[in-house]
Amino acid sequence: MNDVDCIVVGAGVIGLAAARSLARGGREVIILECERHFGMHTSSRNSEVIHAGIHYEPHSLKARMCVAGRDLLYGYCAERGISHRRCGKFTVATTETQLAALEKIEANARANGVFDLEWLEGSEARRAEPELECVRALSSPSTGIIDSHSFMQSLLADAEANGANIAYGAKVTSLRATGGGIEIAINGESAAVVRARTVVNSAGLQADRVAASIRDFPAQFIPKVSFAKGSYFALSGASPFSRLVYPAPPPGGHLGIHMTLDLGGAARFGPDSEWVQSLNYAVDPQRRVLFAEAIRQYWPGLPEAKLYPAYAGIRPRISGPGEAARDFCISGPEDHGVAGVVNLFGMESPGLTASLALGEYIAAMAD
Repeated sequence: MNDVDCIVVGAGVIGLAAARSLARGGREVIILECERHFGMHTSSRNSEVIHAGIHYEPHSLKARMCVAGRDLLYGYCAERGISHRRCGKFTVATTETQLAALEKIEANARANGVFDLEWLEGSEARRAEPELECVRALSSPSTGIIDSHSFMQSLLADAEANGANIAYGAKVTSLRATGGGIEIAINGESAAVVRARTVVNSAGLQADRVAASIRDFPAQFIPKVSFAKGSYFALSGASPFSRLVYPAPPPGGHLGIHMTLDLGGAARFGPDSEWVQSLNYAVDPQRRVLFAEAIRQYWPGLPEAKLYPAYAGIRPRISGPGEAARDFCISGPEDHGVAGVVNLFGMESPGLTASLALGEYIAAMAD
């Protein structure tokens, strides 16, 4: 049996950030990733937005980690030469009844320490974005976009430069807490077994499965994880907008079908929200009609024929259909009583933005 100091299960953006922080703190770290490459699920199938921290409940872990992580992320990208752009974002009300939702966003932003939002009348917003239709807009200049692949590649390089190693095709199948540490079976009960002092379960869409495979782990500390699929459609031709455009968020925690940009300036729309039972990343072309209806609320000039299916992502949500969105759930031994285990559940948006701050938070908990 091989003994190691720390195992991080999962090489998504948060697992990589945690591994980086642990390794920089002098821990011996091995990352176990069941796929053939890092970041193949939620971390690479999203909007690639650097969030300002305006949408999350004040004092929540999401809010605190997003605001702290945003500043760390902009600094990290500038220092490492990672492609990003602070392009800004308009959140728009297309009817007077939607203004209350924008006012709530502004109140959230102030409570979270974000003070750079600016109100624009519809005419002012149209001067900035002539194709836009709205009665008022809330401008967020500190929102941006990032090359998430290059960012994850850099996190892994940082971790490896500090002694960490990564193993691909390594599926964790069972764990057992013992007096000498946590024994971890990889790729089957009779296959390789390692023993670690600390295990960080950052398995994303499989985090609940990994936690449930820990022998005698208290079930009440494993929340039910639901899969929320979000599809994206791209636009052929030039983008109608120079910054991101978000509709006033509907009830239920979903931010609506928004327009984002990639670093080449191309426009994409999404995600929508669809509850699914399995990992299926196919985009149904027939959803274009639903997308077009939502997009025309703020862009009446949309040429629907130029929308085409792009990609889909799936978020591991710990709130189900009809339930309010829940905060990140990060629990350590002081919570569940199993020495050496840190579990991460519901690590969805703003996980990319918050990742560097989360890495530090998780490393501190693991110590």
